Amino acid sequence: MATPFQITIDCVDADVMSRFWSTALGYVEEPPPAGYLSWQDFLRASGIPTPPTGSISAIVDPDDVGPRVLFLRVPEPKTTKNRVHLDLRAGRADDDKHAKVEQLVEAGATVVRRVDEHGGWWMVMQDPEGNEFCVT
Repeated sequence: MATPFQITIDCVDADVMSRFWSTALGYVEEPPPAGYLSWQDFLRASGIPTPPTGSISAIVDPDDVGPRVLFLRVPEPKTTKNRVHLDLRAGRADDDKHAKVEQLVEAGATVVRRVDEHGGWWMVMQDPEGNEFCVT
């Protein structure tokens, strides 16, 4: 049996990153626990202080297949190239890849470079906080 996991991404603004990656992955903001209208209601009822805006956010696969993605504000800025990155598989057709790249640029991503290798291509991009990822 596989081990369940989530992906945790350090960031400056968890709300910005949550919105961007929701668009990129087709995910949704994680809903509050059953019986609560919002996360703030849940936190208050549980006696947990409400975190500052932009300090934590989570998104989930609406089909409950992919892993949860958690965004956490950290004090230090990103300083080097990622050692791990996501490859977004847009499809085999060039039009599908171009459409995904365009969608992500509109959502706040930056195109870094196109890589042509082994008879195919992919686009290296950066999210709104400079984390690298690829559209393949």
